[in-house]
Amino acid sequence: MDKKEFRLLIKHCFLKGKNIVEAKTRPDAEFPDTALGKSTIKDRYAKFRSGEMSTEDGEHIGRPKEVITDENNFKNPQNDFE
Repeated sequence: MDKKEFRLLIKHCFLKGKNIVEAKTRPDAEFPDTALGKSTIKDRYAKFRSGEMSTEDGEHIGRPKEVITDENNFKNPQNDFE
């Protein structure tokens, strides 16, 4: 299951009136290899309570658009002295 599907499952539990513990128990039982953290469910419940009912991934402000590796982050040591 991917993250969006887990969010839908959490939303379903929220709309059914389940508490956070109950919302954690169901996915843990069905998908023991990919268990959700209680804090993840708690955060999602807080968003639902505030009226944000989207299960889409929000935009991450300040997050890098690309991965920096040793290959593309090569630094010329001579430039350190200029």
